[in-house]
Amino acid sequence: MKKRVLQVITIIIVIAAAVVVFNSLYTVKQKQFVVVRQFGKIIDVEQTPGLKFKVPFIQTTQPISAALVLYDIPQSDVITRDKKSMITDTYVTWRVVDAVKYVQTLNAIDARAQERIEAAVYNATKNVISSMSQDEVIDARGEKLTEMITSDAAEDIAAYGIEIVQAQIKALDLPDDNRAAVYERMISERQNIAASYRAEGEAEAQKIRNETDRQVTIMKAEAEKQAAVLAAEGEASYMQTLQKAYNTEDKAAFYNYIRSLDAMRESMKGGNKTLILDKDSEIARILYGVVE
Repeated sequence: MKKRVLQVITIIIVIAAAVVVFNSLYTVKQKQFVVVRQFGKIIDVEQTPGLKFKVPFIQTTQPISAALVLYDIPQSDVITRDKKSMITDTYVTWRVVDAVKYVQTLNAIDARAQERIEAAVYNATKNVISSMSQDEVIDARGEKLTEMITSDAAEDIAAYGIEIVQAQIKALDLPDDNRAAVYERMISERQNIAASYRAEGEAEAQKIRNETDRQVTIMKAEAEKQAAVLAAEGEASYMQTLQKAYNTEDKAAFYNYIRSLDAMRESMKGGNKTLILDKDSEIARILYGVVE
């Protein structure tokens, strides 16, 4: 009987020890905070992953995600500085960076956090867009507009221990009543820009053509000048050669004789020609055999 009682007591002790050990251990995962409370008061926040210890039955733990969260905000209407209506469709990426503030202000409830984030992003979007004209909003869409809205919203939400990493407008649209007019204006502006580029290109092309024509004219004039110089030099050389070749009276007479024959031959080309000569001309004298 005593042995049985001892076995029961041993089992109870083992179970109690297991319960104590189980309540003494907790695990911190990657990208997670674990808030440790003692009698309801926060006494520690663990963020380093691994197995941790706490006082059993006295201390309790509350895990809070530190991972990046994507939240898609419903579409909203905003008014530009020039009183034009625009529709924004935005998403937000956010995460908890201060677990104590997150617990104290929102009791670590994500739904409440998203309500605050939605309000902060809407107010930031409204403030940024209301300070700009519709044309300025369209020109700034993308990274510039994202940075402005993110910065503004982050200031409002920081008190909750939340960091807004990015508030990105994924769609920026116009109401149906003024969408067509804006599109037509944008098309007209792009056409004006294109016409300006074309005019600049044509002006540049004309400058290139004019410069090319000028260079060609200069090169042609230089070539003609060089050709004239070479021709004059050739003619002078030719005359010097003739002068050397026919430097006696007999040679000069023979040269005149050959030139006269050449002239007569050239004048008779083409057929059916009549040659009228003066009887005292050199050619007539040759034809009549009167040669001195």
